[in-house]
Order: sequence, then C-alpha cells, then structure tokens
Amino acid sequence: MGTSGIGRGQADDVPPPKGGGPAKGEGPAKGEGPAKGEGPAKPAAPPTAGPSPKEAAGAGRTPPPGPARPEFWRSPLRGPWLTAVFGLVLLFGITVVFVTGLLSYAAYDPDLAAVNDQTPDKGWLGFYLFPWPTSPYWLYRLTQGVHVTLGIVLVPVLLAKLWSVIPKLFEWPPVRSVSHALERLSLLLLVGGAGFEFVTGILNVQLHYIFPGSFYTLHFYGAWVFIGAFVVHVAFRLPRALRAVRAGPGEPPAGSEEAVGLVSPRPAAPTISRRGALAMVGLGSLALLVVTAGQSIGGWWRQTALLAPHGRDPGSGPNGFQINKTAASVGIRPSDVGPAWRLTVRGQGRQVDLTYGQLLAMAQHESALPIACVEGWSTPDQRWGGVRLTDLAALVGLGVDTPPVLVESVQRGGSFRSAVLGDNQVRDGRSLLAVRVNGAVLSADHGYPARVIVAGAPGVHNTKWVTRLTFGEPA
Repeated sequence: MGTSGIGRGQADDVPPPKGGGPAKGEGPAKGEGPAKGEGPAKPAAPPTAGPSPKEAAGAGRTPPPGPARPEFWRSPLRGPWLTAVFGLVLLFGITVVFVTGLLSYAAYDPDLAAVNDQTPDKGWLGFYLFPWPTSPYWLYRLTQGVHVTLGIVLVPVLLAKLWSVIPKLFEWPPVRSVSHALERLSLLLLVGGAGFEFVTGILNVQLHYIFPGSFYTLHFYGAWVFIGAFVVHVAFRLPRALRAVRAGPGEPPAGSEEAVGLVSPRPAAPTISRRGALAMVGLGSLALLVVTAGQSIGGWWRQTALLAPHGRDPGSGPNGFQINKTAASVGIRPSDVGPAWRLTVRGQGRQVDLTYGQLLAMAQHESALPIACVEGWSTPDQRWGGVRLTDLAALVGLGVDTPPVLVESVQRGGSFRSAVLGDNQVRDGRSLLAVRVNGAVLSADHGYPARVIVAGAPGVHNTKWVTRLTFGEPA
C-alpha cells in the first residue's frame, strides 16, 4: 500500500485545461509568456487531490491555511476503498439498528392509549405500528439486545468513517452553488444526526439522562431526521462505493472523482496498510461486543459485560437479578405497600377491592419469563407466580373476550407509572399479576406486593407496585 499507487491514481484525475492550452504548470498562461530567449517552460507541478492554492487564488477562492488546504491532510491510508468499506459496513449495521429501533418503539403500543405514547405528535411516522405480540416471549429481549449491542459495536466504524472523509468536510470554498449547498446541508444532517443518535443512545444505556427533554421523544424524532439524510446519502454514494470496493485497496478507480478530497497530495510515509487499519477497527468493535453483549445474553457472559448500565450487585437468592429502578428511587414508602395496600379491579361499571391475603387466596399460576429493558439489558427466565390477568378480569364479569387493561402503580410520578396492555397480552395465559418469583415473595425493589409480568413486553410495561387494574378503559 505504498504512496506510488496513490500518486498514479491522482494523476488520472487532473483534467486538461479548457481551450486546448497547456496543462497546469506545463507552460505560461496566455498573455503571461516569457520574453524571447528566456528558456523552456517550468516543469509540471505534481498532481493534487483538488485545486491548488494558486488555482484557487486565480478563481478568487484561496483556502485559508490549515485543514481547508488538501496538503494539510497527510495520511497515506485515506482513499476511496477504505472509505467505501467502512461505509458498506455502516449501511448494513445502521439499517439493522434502525429497524430494531422501530420495533422497540412498536413494543410500547403507542397507538393503543395516550398513556403509552411518548410521541403524540408523530403523525405518519407511526405508519408501521402494529399490536405487539406475546410470542415468541423473548422477542423484545432479542430486538432490543441487538439494537443496543450493535449500536455500540458500530461506534469504532462510525468514527473511522468520519476520519476517512474528514478532509471533505473542510473543502474550500464551503459552498460553490445551490446544489452544493444542499449537499453540504445533507451532510450536516447526516453527521450531526449520527452523532446525536449514537450519543443519546449510549447515554441512555448508562442511565445518564442529561437531555433537554424526554429521551424517547428526542431519540425517535432524531432517528427519522438521521435516517432521511442517510437514505439520500446512500442513494448518491452507493454506486461510487461499490466501484471503489471492486477496484481494491490500491489505486483509486482510473478516471474517477472518488479520490478527490480523500487522497493526500503529499502523503506521509505509511506505517500500516489499509487492510491493517481495517483490522484495527474490527478489533475495536469486537472488544466492544465482548464487554456489551453479556448484559443481553446472560449466564457467564454477564461477567464480561463491563459496559452494562448498572454497576450495582443485584445480590443473591430468588430476588437476586437485575432491576432498573429501586423502590426508594421512585419514592415508594413502606405505608404504600403495607397492610393497608389494596388492589382495585375495575371494569364494566363494577369494582372489586382485594387485600393482599385475598389475592394470595386466588388460583395461582406460574410463568417462566425474562425481564428485558430499553437499555439493552435483560435477565434470564425467572419463574414467576401469581394470578392470571384473565382471572382478575373475571371478577368484574369479563369473559374470554377480555379487553385491554390500564395498569397503575403506587408510584406517584415519573415516566411509565402506568401503562395499557393490549387485549392479546391480557388473554395470554402467561400474563400474571405476580406476587412471587423463583419461589419467594417479591422484594420491594421487584415490585412487592404485586407486579405485572407479560410475555414479550418491554420492562417498563411490566409495572411494579400495582394498585389498580381498569379493564376496557384505556387512558
């Protein structure tokens, strides 16, 4: 991967001057010729990746000293092939991340009730929404695990791609025409959107909520802005990227414009090959995979999840598994879940109030289900015990055609203190109002005295500290 190959590819990109005159540096310009007897013309200047400062000055476009000048960028690795490889990896990876993100949003069933909808002004952006299924029961665990893990794994590739094209971000003049201005604007949306989505996503994984609004709202609308710019960029650049990949890591495609702005006109001596740089980025992504994926896979892999969102030890015993919010963190007081606690069941104009003892006296069933959260972590299957939601609906006269249910928590404030479950979720025999887990009474942090557990639902819809169930009246 020496520099000579780069130089040859560059030379092919220098166009002849208009009017059939001498090429740049091959002779004097018209009206500036040497006096008779002054000798031969000066030798040709070396080819560059763009207009030289002298050419730019002649056109009134002198680039200022620094990154706007092509010779400022000296890496011999930059070139169409490396940029194209990074781009194609991102094309596949970002597509998967976007699709799994849409599925994550659909899992909240935002069209079911206002209380589920964090983006009420979404309009046609929710065109694809559908009732979230309960089978397979591990669906949300899979889609959200892939969404978060792949998003983190792509960070080195994204940074490498930005590094490979950074000279183009400083090209001079910044705007040459209306069409060029639109292209620059699309790049601003693309680069800015990518940074916004990746940064907010990673901060959410680590539970650092420093956003000027709701993470869900910002991340959702930001994703659509980013993907719009991404699609436009792919439409214009994919043919070039494919040509560059087919040409290989050596010379840029002969006669093409791919090298302009990428290949340095004065490259430094290479210390690594382009394939070597690609391998380094791949190793970085592999390292992030190892320290991230364990939070979703579970088992002994969890010990490798150094980037898991929670550093606290969940403890041991039947309740010794991951939680998102503790009882204390959301203001649950002992009196809220003490002997005075009641479960209110409403529906069809009827109401039934149950004590904890009466709830325990009802028919008990078991379900083996995981907890999976939007941050990407999930638990192995836990053995939950409690009363089926359909049995609770029967207390107010509802039969097999059980409607959706509004689940409300003792929690007084904050997001997701209540949620509406769809009729398919209520009717699933694995959907419980759980009072036990792994043979033990629920701990306070796991939702004592009772919590909802539903197959395939996001963790925030498995409401803890439940105090009221209202069937058939979505909020």
